[in-house]
Amino acid sequence: MLLSSRFSVFIFVIIALIVGGLASSNTADDVWYQSLIKSPLNPPGYVFGIVWPILYLLMSISAFRTFNETKNLFLIQLLFNALWSWLFFAFQMPLVALFNIWLLIYLNIKINLKMFYADKLSGLLFIPYVLWLFFASYLNLFIVLNN
Repeated sequence: MLLSSRFSVFIFVIIALIVGGLASSNTADDVWYQSLIKSPLNPPGYVFGIVWPILYLLMSISAFRTFNETKNLFLIQLLFNALWSWLFFAFQMPLVALFNIWLLIYLNIKINLKMFYADKLSGLLFIPYVLWLFFASYLNLFIVLNN
Protein backbone atom coordinates (compact mmCIF):
# COMPACT_ATOMS: atom_id res chain seq x y z
CA MET A 1 0.00 0.00 0.00
CA LEU A 2 1.37 3.40 -0.93
CA LEU A 3 2.03 6.04 1.71
CA SER A 4 -0.82 8.23 0.38
CA SER A 5 -3.18 5.24 0.57
CA ARG A 6 -2.12 4.55 4.14
CA PHE A 7 -2.72 8.19 5.02
CA SER A 8 -6.18 8.07 3.41
CA VAL A 9 -7.07 4.97 5.40
CA PHE A 10 -5.76 6.60 8.60
CA ILE A 11 -7.98 9.63 7.97
CA PHE A 12 -10.91 7.30 7.26
CA VAL A 13 -10.43 5.50 10.59
CA ILE A 14 -10.14 8.82 12.47
CA ILE A 15 -13.39 10.00 10.84
CA ALA A 16 -15.09 6.75 11.89
CA LEU A 17 -13.99 7.29 15.49
CA ILE A 18 -15.11 10.94 15.47
CA VAL A 19 -18.53 10.03 14.06
CA GLY A 20 -18.85 7.41 16.77
CA GLY A 21 -18.01 9.94 19.44
CA LEU A 22 -20.45 12.49 18.07
CA ALA A 23 -23.22 9.91 17.88
CA SER A 24 -22.88 8.88 21.50
CA SER A 25 -25.48 10.13 23.88
CA ASN A 26 -25.49 10.51 27.63
CA THR A 27 -28.83 9.09 28.71
CA ALA A 28 -28.25 9.37 32.46
CA ASP A 29 -29.97 12.77 32.57
CA ASP A 30 -32.48 12.08 29.79
CA VAL A 31 -35.85 12.23 31.59
CA TRP A 32 -37.73 10.81 28.60
CA TYR A 33 -35.45 7.78 28.29
CA GLN A 34 -35.41 7.16 32.04
CA SER A 35 -39.23 7.11 32.08
CA LEU A 36 -39.46 4.33 29.49
CA ILE A 37 -40.21 0.71 30.34
CA LYS A 38 -37.03 -1.12 29.38
CA SER A 39 -36.16 -4.78 28.93
CA PRO A 40 -34.93 -6.69 31.96
CA LEU A 41 -31.84 -7.33 29.79
CA ASN A 42 -31.18 -3.59 29.40
CA PRO A 43 -27.64 -3.06 30.74
CA PRO A 44 -26.79 -0.20 33.10
CA GLY A 45 -25.82 3.02 31.33
CA TYR A 46 -22.10 2.70 32.03
CA VAL A 47 -21.95 -0.52 29.99
CA PHE A 48 -22.70 1.44 26.81
CA GLY A 49 -19.77 3.74 27.61
CA ILE A 50 -17.50 0.70 27.81
CA VAL A 51 -18.87 -1.30 24.88
CA TRP A 52 -19.10 1.41 22.20
CA PRO A 53 -15.45 2.52 22.26
CA ILE A 54 -14.38 -1.13 21.99
CA LEU A 55 -16.79 -1.69 19.10
CA TYR A 56 -15.59 1.44 17.30
CA LEU A 57 -11.99 0.35 17.72
CA LEU A 58 -12.73 -3.11 16.28
CA MET A 59 -14.82 -1.56 13.49
CA SER A 60 -12.01 0.83 12.63
CA ILE A 61 -9.41 -1.91 12.50
CA SER A 62 -11.68 -3.95 10.24
CA ALA A 63 -12.38 -0.93 8.03
CA PHE A 64 -8.67 -0.14 7.85
CA ARG A 65 -7.81 -3.68 6.76
CA THR A 66 -10.57 -3.87 4.12
CA PHE A 67 -10.73 -0.22 3.10
CA ASN A 68 -10.88 -0.78 -0.66
CA GLU A 69 -13.63 -3.40 -0.40
CA THR A 70 -15.91 -1.71 2.14
CA LYS A 71 -15.28 2.05 2.24
CA ASN A 72 -18.54 3.21 0.63
CA LEU A 73 -20.82 0.85 2.55
CA PHE A 74 -18.90 1.49 5.75
CA LEU A 75 -19.36 5.25 5.47
CA ILE A 76 -23.08 4.79 4.78
CA GLN A 77 -23.49 2.56 7.82
CA LEU A 78 -21.62 5.11 9.95
CA LEU A 79 -24.17 7.71 8.91
CA PHE A 80 -27.08 5.46 9.86
CA ASN A 81 -25.33 4.53 13.10
CA ALA A 82 -25.06 8.19 14.09
CA LEU A 83 -28.61 8.84 12.89
CA TRP A 84 -29.99 6.17 15.23
CA SER A 85 -28.93 8.13 18.34
CA TRP A 86 -30.61 11.28 17.03
CA LEU A 87 -33.79 9.46 16.03
CA PHE A 88 -34.08 7.63 19.33
CA PHE A 89 -32.86 10.13 21.90
CA ALA A 90 -33.07 13.62 20.41
CA PHE A 91 -36.28 13.18 18.40
CA GLN A 92 -37.77 10.49 20.68
CA MET A 93 -38.84 8.36 17.73
CA PRO A 94 -38.11 4.77 18.82
CA LEU A 95 -40.16 3.19 16.01
CA VAL A 96 -38.29 5.09 13.30
CA ALA A 97 -35.03 4.31 15.13
CA LEU A 98 -35.99 0.62 15.05
CA PHE A 99 -36.36 0.68 11.26
CA ASN A 100 -33.01 2.48 11.13
CA ILE A 101 -31.32 -0.22 13.19
CA TRP A 102 -32.82 -2.96 11.02
CA LEU A 103 -31.30 -1.20 8.01
CA LEU A 104 -28.02 -1.02 9.94
CA ILE A 105 -28.14 -4.77 10.55
CA TYR A 106 -28.69 -5.43 6.86
CA LEU A 107 -25.85 -3.11 5.80
CA ASN A 108 -23.45 -4.51 8.36
CA ILE A 109 -24.13 -8.14 7.49
CA LYS A 110 -23.35 -7.18 3.89
CA ILE A 111 -20.18 -5.37 5.02
CA ASN A 112 -19.18 -8.30 7.23
CA LEU A 113 -19.48 -10.74 4.33
CA LYS A 114 -17.29 -8.48 2.16
CA MET A 115 -14.77 -8.32 4.98
CA PHE A 116 -14.67 -12.09 5.33
CA TYR A 117 -14.00 -12.49 1.61
CA ALA A 118 -11.27 -9.84 1.68
CA ASP A 119 -9.65 -10.58 5.05
CA LYS A 120 -10.83 -13.21 7.55
CA LEU A 121 -9.43 -11.35 10.57
CA SER A 122 -11.39 -8.22 9.65
CA GLY A 123 -14.54 -10.28 9.31
CA LEU A 124 -13.99 -11.78 12.75
CA LEU A 125 -13.24 -8.41 14.36
CA PHE A 126 -16.46 -6.98 12.91
CA ILE A 127 -18.74 -9.71 14.33
CA PRO A 128 -19.09 -8.14 17.82
CA TYR A 129 -20.52 -4.98 16.24
CA VAL A 130 -23.07 -6.95 14.22
CA LEU A 131 -24.05 -8.95 17.31
CA TRP A 132 -24.38 -5.75 19.33
CA LEU A 133 -26.70 -4.34 16.65
CA PHE A 134 -28.96 -7.39 17.04
CA PHE A 135 -28.99 -6.86 20.82
CA ALA A 136 -29.64 -3.12 20.42
CA SER A 137 -32.45 -3.96 18.01
CA TYR A 138 -34.02 -6.19 20.65
CA LEU A 139 -33.74 -3.42 23.27
CA ASN A 140 -35.24 -0.89 20.84
CA LEU A 141 -38.07 -3.29 19.87
CA PHE A 142 -38.86 -3.92 23.55
CA ILE A 143 -39.26 -0.19 24.10
CA VAL A 144 -41.48 0.18 21.03
CA LEU A 145 -43.73 -2.68 22.15
CA ASN A 146 -43.95 -1.70 25.82
CA ASN A 147 -44.27 2.09 25.80
